Amino acid sequence: MEEKKGFFKRLVAGLAKTRDNIVSGIDAIFNGFSSIDDDFYDEIEEILVMGDIGINATTSIIEDLKAQVKARNIKEPSECKQLLINSIKNQMDVGETAYEFENRRSVVLVIGVNGVGKTTSVGKLAGKLKDQGKKVVLAAADTFRAAAGEQLTEWAHRANVDIISGQEGSDPASVVYDAIASAKARNADVLLCDTAGRLHNKKNLMNELGKINRIIEREYPEAFRETLVVLDGTTGQNALAQAREFKEVADITGIILTKLDGTAKGGIAVAIHAELGIPVKYIGVGETIDDLQKFNADQFVNALFDVKE
Repeated sequence: MEEKKGFFKRLVAGLAKTRDNIVSGIDAIFNGFSSIDDDFYDEIEEILVMGDIGINATTSIIEDLKAQVKARNIKEPSECKQLLINSIKNQMDVGETAYEFENRRSVVLVIGVNGVGKTTSVGKLAGKLKDQGKKVVLAAADTFRAAAGEQLTEWAHRANVDIISGQEGSDPASVVYDAIASAKARNADVLLCDTAGRLHNKKNLMNELGKINRIIEREYPEAFRETLVVLDGTTGQNALAQAREFKEVADITGIILTKLDGTAKGGIAVAIHAELGIPVKYIGVGETIDDLQKFNADQFVNALFDVKE
């Protein structure tokens, strides 16, 4: 629990800018309006959209709020705050099945453009799984970026897990092929693959992922599949656009949202889930291995509104 408590504190601190963006404005509405009318809802809507929560999510949240206000016959704007918080939590709940891959023999592909913290996230995830007693093999299949392999090797040593890598510029699919053989030989629980993500050349990316997927299907058909996209929380709507593009080329099962410390755009976590139907499964708020945690809707929204845990 100690780790969780520390993480909540860091999350509260990390979401401070987002909170200033959203919460101060919303509190002013709850306290400033004397009655619940269209203007009241319009103002809340505007602040949520400005806070990067996105049009779709905001519309659902407002509809939900209106329905609850009506059902409970609420007259006071100030009584709407908790309803709003609950509504946002409902939008975001990922459910228990989101982490099914941890309980199965699985292959996890991690994709994302350079600079979003992808390789670091793979390293941290390896460490987390190892701490849960899992046997993990890492595949350094981002052979495009010279430093990626070295960086991942460092994380592998830190987490004390095996790593399979190829030469710089070698075929990523062949690295995955070798890694599958190694995972089988070592009876690994999770094969975690760091792959390149070059969105400006979507065709290449599609071909590369297609090839990797074919090899996994052929060599390791019994493995449970998970594909996570790493997005940089500081980029807001840009992160949403990237997620959308990756969704076109791969069967994305979840999002790792990094760099939430120090962003005013933390609301993007709500938007991605609502707009694309892809849950945020992990969030990162810093550099250390404990700074990547499973996404918890209650915790996140409480931190966003500074509700004490």
